[in-house]
Amino acid sequence: MNIEKIRSYAKLIAKVGTNPLKGQDVMLTCDIEVSDFAHLVVEEFYKLGVRKVFVDYIDNRLAKLNCLYQDEEAYSVLESFEIEKQAYIARTIPCRVYLESYEGNAMEGIDIGKYSRASSKKRSMILKYRDIYDNKCQWCIAGVPTRTWAKEVFPNLSDEEAYEALWEAILKTSRALEGDPIENWRKHDENIREKAKLLNDLNLRKLIYHSKNGTDFWLLLNEKCKWLAGGEETSESKVYFQPNIPTEEVFTTPIAGKCEGVVVATKPLILNGQVVENFKIWFKNGKVEKVEAEKGLNALEELIKMDEGSAMLGECALVPYSSPINQTNLIFKSTLFDENACCHLALGRGFENLLEGYEKMTKEEIIEAGINYSLNHVDFMIGSEDLSIIGIDKSGKEIEIFKDGEWAI
Repeated sequence: MNIEKIRSYAKLIAKVGTNPLKGQDVMLTCDIEVSDFAHLVVEEFYKLGVRKVFVDYIDNRLAKLNCLYQDEEAYSVLESFEIEKQAYIARTIPCRVYLESYEGNAMEGIDIGKYSRASSKKRSMILKYRDIYDNKCQWCIAGVPTRTWAKEVFPNLSDEEAYEALWEAILKTSRALEGDPIENWRKHDENIREKAKLLNDLNLRKLIYHSKNGTDFWLLLNEKCKWLAGGEETSESKVYFQPNIPTEEVFTTPIAGKCEGVVVATKPLILNGQVVENFKIWFKNGKVEKVEAEKGLNALEELIKMDEGSAMLGECALVPYSSPINQTNLIFKSTLFDENACCHLALGRGFENLLEGYEKMTKEEIIEAGINYSLNHVDFMIGSEDLSIIGIDKSGKEIEIFKDGEWAI
């Protein structure tokens, strides 16, 4: 892949993805295999005048060994220096960048119950710090290929051909393959935000989903929450940034515990290093009642048991089936990409920043206003080429939002 295009992508992540302030710190997390690209991103951050860039490398093989061989008590505890890192983030509010690579099957063979219980305990130990820095710091998730990931997406190509093909697919869907990536994103951001404005103007109170694959479902929307797309703004410094590269979604947070019916997943889900495929989720009285999956059922069952909010919805997102990512005809096996291929929902924590006046509200007031609270936020895809979505506005009027998987507004 052309090194200049890769450098332009690194610049896009740093400048547009997080838009750092002069003198701000950056915390970057990535797979150890993508260290060369991480160096390019770090350099772009320093060119933008940041103070320090801290890099955490992920080693999935080591993570698996830790889960296999540590006893559960040790595996479930964050040490004091690990907790202090979260306290540091809460004090200093750095930019946060995650370079996502494929992790499907990385944890295959572990005790998923042990992993889930330990994850719940460790996340609980730092939740108070997350509550402080969420919405205050810029953050960005962007994809970077590894050769393992490339072979998953392009199994019929040689290792090098697959790697090049995945680089091209990532750059293309991230609007960084042709032209000026920064200008491309400016135009895209304007276009996608216009859809959010249309939805906000409709004052919808309910969405009803139907698809021939068996999806038959409804959810209630929160009248105090807005629809959002593209970039976001930090709550205090008011810095504009792009949390997902790529993004095609227009999304909001529904009322916690107000949905009913069955949804059928249309793409695989990578969950805690395991692949969940061909699954269905039934909701009753606003919570998950039952799940089925041909593969990865245990991982899905452990997710919804992690806390009360994990069995309720925190997001509904609208993406046309003809999105650029879906047009590639690829299954990326990465939530970042696959969630932006078609409509999706998310189990777990809702987005409090979509709630009017959230900055002045306590956590309890935010929950009281209908925002789901959880340790998790897990997106799963339900979009199909025949998906129908009907909206009901505050007067009871029906409005066709999606027809045959595409925007109808």
